[in-house]
This record gives sequence, C-alpha cells and structure tokens, in this order.
Amino acid sequence: MIIPLADSDLLIKAPCSFLLIGPVREPFILFIETSTDEYCQHLIRGDLIAVSAPEGGDIRQAKLLLELVRTWHTPLVVLQSGHPGSGRLKMIVSAGDTISLNCSIQRGTHPEQTVICSSEELAGLSLHGLNGKVKISNLPSCAEILILNNDGTTRHYNKK
Repeated sequence: MIIPLADSDLLIKAPCSFLLIGPVREPFILFIETSTDEYCQHLIRGDLIAVSAPEGGDIRQAKLLLELVRTWHTPLVVLQSGHPGSGRLKMIVSAGDTISLNCSIQRGTHPEQTVICSSEELAGLSLHGLNGKVKISNLPSCAEILILNNDGTTRHYNKK
C-alpha cells in the first residue's frame, strides 16, 4: 500500500500500540550518539521519521518527539544493550528511507535506523519512503491507518 504524505503525518494504530510516521521536510544530518561513538546519518526530503509506542500512550507526546527530530534536528541517544533505562523508554524514534518494526529487540539500543522496537501486534510491518509517499508492507489486520492533521485531529485514511 502506498500513501501520499503531503503536509500531514500518518498514524498506524493497533489496539494496544501505535506508530507515528512523518516525512523529512528538509535535508539535515541526524546525529546518533552512543556511549563510544557518534554516527551521522544524512536525511533527505522524503525520508521518514517514525515514533513507535509499543505500549500506546499520548499521541501528542509522539508528535513532540517527531518534531524534535524533524524540525529541531535533535540528536538520538542510543543506550548500551542491557541498560536499565531501556525499559523506561515508552516511545522510540527511528529515521531513514526504510524502517522495519521488530518486537524482539531492546528499546533504544540500536543505532541502526533501519529497525525500530515495536509491539508484537505491529511487528513485521515495514515502511519505505518514496518521495512524498510511504509504502507500507505487512500491515496487520488489527491496525488502522489515520491521517494526523497539523491541528492534532485525525481522520481515517480512505483506500481508493
């Protein structure tokens, strides 16, 4: 399924979790910080920024995280595997042209931006940015797609 993003973001909502997806609107360097290294990832217009909420939560919080990266180019901090803070991360961010959801990884411990921790119900879903559109593969039947408007309201995505 390919969905145009235009000036809105997408919300993939499952019964207990969600994923917020927004397009990169201007090229920038995303800095990814670990305890020993710094990675620089060049993001271009049309790439994706995803915020995963494996336990659900407030969509406004996810929108803030999305904007911190998209608008303010806030660096991402990656924890070491086994870090006790990992379990306290309620939402996780990933960015790039392709992002896959995986429920068997530890939250916040992967500098690779091609994978993001998700709930079991959204695991296996994959996203690919296509110049102002997003290709969604392996959408589970329990999930619905909503358009998140700039004013915070949502509407169902109508497949034509």
